[in-house]
Amino acid sequence: MAKQPPSAAPPTRSAKAARPTFLYGLHSVAAAWLNPERECRRLLGTEAAIASLEPMLHKARTQGLARPAPVTVGRPELDNLLPQGAVHQGVALEVGPLPEMDLDDLLRLPEEQRPGAVVVLDQVTDPHNVGAILRSAAAFGAGAVIVTERHAPEATGTLAKSASGAVDLIPLIRVTNLARALGDLQKSGYWCIGLDETGRRSLPELDLTGRIAIVLGAEGSGLRRLTQERCDDLAHLPTTGAIATLNVSNAAAVALYEWVRKRKAG
Repeated sequence: MAKQPPSAAPPTRSAKAARPTFLYGLHSVAAAWLNPERECRRLLGTEAAIASLEPMLHKARTQGLARPAPVTVGRPELDNLLPQGAVHQGVALEVGPLPEMDLDDLLRLPEEQRPGAVVVLDQVTDPHNVGAILRSAAAFGAGAVIVTERHAPEATGTLAKSASGAVDLIPLIRVTNLARALGDLQKSGYWCIGLDETGRRSLPELDLTGRIAIVLGAEGSGLRRLTQERCDDLAHLPTTGAIATLNVSNAAAVALYEWVRKRKAG
């Protein structure tokens, strides 16, 4: 599946130089294998894992995708190849980097093709969190996840495993200046909502039926002051238990669910 916003023709993108990496885990490998934009170099797996991927291999053949023949290896070889403790499920895929989408590419899409929601991350550095947010974006229909060029993780195997295949479905857009990016989103009709415990209103109180950008900060530090100032509104999640805040990836999932709920209700 091409890495682009839902229902949108793929815009022109420039490939960004990056070192090849290994993806691992059944979902991550399958999504990359079936993505026409992904260069797949080596598929390594145990006999059982490769057998379980036969429907994926067959689908790629029927689609005419150029893919290398799988190579059967033992689990110890995969353990030595991948990061310590990687839950690889018996399979690893060496890939080239995906061509990256620029924010301008997204905003140049025709009005009717622009996604209804995007997620903006202010220096969220944990690849597990970013991967989980990509997964939630894919699940709830957001069109992109926007991160800073610095203080954001690369699309490593760890991030891809946490994303469970979403790294090949949802564009991960990198910007050099987050404040400027928020301004560009606003000029294109997006209402930028920063999630912060200091927000005056709770997220369910807001009108989420238009195009929105959900802006989240790193755990601990939260949204930076300048980022807060550039948002159109700040809102908090209506938590009521003994723990007042959520992990950033959980907060993103709750916010995206609320966006979907409000759209269906509206």
